[in-house]
Parts: sequence; C-alpha cells; structure tokens
Amino acid sequence: MGKRLSKIITRTGDNGTTGLSDGSRVAKNDARIEAMGDVDELNSLLGVLLTHDIPEPSCAYLSRVQHELFDLGGELSLPGHTLIKADAIQRLENDTELLNASLPPLKEFILPGGTPAAAACHVTRTVCRRAERRVVGLARQSPINENLQIYLNRLSDLLFVIARILARGDGHEEAQWQHERE
Repeated sequence: MGKRLSKIITRTGDNGTTGLSDGSRVAKNDARIEAMGDVDELNSLLGVLLTHDIPEPSCAYLSRVQHELFDLGGELSLPGHTLIKADAIQRLENDTELLNASLPPLKEFILPGGTPAAAACHVTRTVCRRAERRVVGLARQSPINENLQIYLNRLSDLLFVIARILARGDGHEEAQWQHERE
C-alpha cells in the first residue's frame, strides 16, 4: 500500500509544481497533470451520475468503472507502471454490447438531455471525451500504456448507451436532432 496523506496542507505546490507518485515534481499544467485532472473530473461526474436512480446492470458497471478510473489516474501518476489491461477494455465492450442490444437502432443523432439522469450521463460522456483527448496528447509527448486511451474511448461509448437507456426510462423518448427544421 502506498503513502497515505496524513497532512492535507503541505505548501509543496505553492510554487506551481505537484508531485507524481514516483517522487518527481512537474508543473501543475504539465500534460500528465492535465490528463490526470480530467480523469479525476470524469470520476467525480460519475459519482454525481450515480446519485441518480440508475437501473441495474448500468449502476454496477459504472461503479466498477469508478474504481478502474482511479487505477487509470494512478497509472498516469506513476510513469512506467501498468494498471489498465486489455481485459478492462474487453469488459467495457461486452457491457456496451449487452446494453445496446436492448435499444432500437439509431436513425438520427441524439441530443443530450431527456431526463436529469440522461443529461448527467451525457455531460459525463463529454468529459470522458476530453480526458481521452488529454491522454492522446500526453501519449504524443511521453510513452504511456496505449490501453489508457482505448479504455477512455470505449468508456465514452458505454456512457452514450447508458444515456440512451436513461433517456428512455419511465416512458420518456430520446430527443433526436431534427436536421430539417424551420
């Protein structure tokens, strides 16, 4: 088990740097820290999403994802360490396919919204896409586990499908983009 924080105010970041898990210090706007921050924000939004009434098995899938995102952030914090493996990506793919099988095929683009839970899921999905872009940017500067960006890409797919399910809950309809409107 790694170090635990016993003191919250350390003042070590007052100069604009922060520590990685390997003990090195980098600027707070370093690409690695930006990616870690977006993954942390994504995990926080998943926590907000889970305060809504989310049906099973979606709730269980998202709870597991929260733990995996913590691992993903930990991997970003410790360069050279691998926590996210191909089996996590495969689980996301399986979960997405299973949930998507219950939905009608898409005929139009879906507008974010529908219900409060669906809207929260769409916001979470868009932050997931941003986290993915940050990880891609980091990968262009520093070698990282390629599974990280793939995981985030698959997670955004899962979030899209869950948002569709949530939008259709309790007899609601999904809001579809109307390309021919006045």
